Amino acid sequence: MKNIAVLVSGGGTNLQALIDAQNSGIIKNGKITCVISSKPDAYALERAKQNDIPTRIIPRKEYNSVSDYTKAVTDALIEIKADLVVYAGFMTILDEKIVKAFPNRMMNVHPSLIPSFCGKGYYGLHVHEEVLKKGVKLTGATIHFVTEECDGGPIILQKAVEVKNNDTPETLQKRVMEEAEWVILPQAVSLFCEDKIEVKDNKAYVFN
Repeated sequence: MKNIAVLVSGGGTNLQALIDAQNSGIIKNGKITCVISSKPDAYALERAKQNDIPTRIIPRKEYNSVSDYTKAVTDALIEIKADLVVYAGFMTILDEKIVKAFPNRMMNVHPSLIPSFCGKGYYGLHVHEEVLKKGVKLTGATIHFVTEECDGGPIILQKAVEVKNNDTPETLQKRVMEEAEWVILPQAVSLFCEDKIEVKDNKAYVFN
């Protein structure tokens, strides 16, 4: 059974999707053993407590540098023996030290079909605003391993979502979460816990 640590900063809707998947048996051979938040008032902490999942608060504002904060988070993850680290709305930048400590053991969910609409500055509603500006007909979500390159790690799963004529950034964000993010994130986590992902040459190969 692999230990899953989830990093959060806000409401925790992706965390809730993981908790629901765990409770319904979708996630196999893994268990969420800790939720770590960069903010003390993140509602994600409440979601964890309601499901008897241990939590830790490592406030970003208490650290002077990215390096110091990265070390604190990395040390905590090593201490709790995390096998997999999931970024679930974790809005804090960490440096390469954590990537080196957990190579191909950290996952992120991004609200577009990478390599479109990704990289520096593409987060949250900004992604969906740019999708609508470009007039693309399909968007979606991507689960990828975290590397030193922003949104550049091996792609594990992707799911497409239709863009509708009357979409706003808010309606599109909601549909991408419901139809893609909350579906493929638990799937990717389970695949990892079942040892069904292999990385070669910066590509992730999934074996079902």
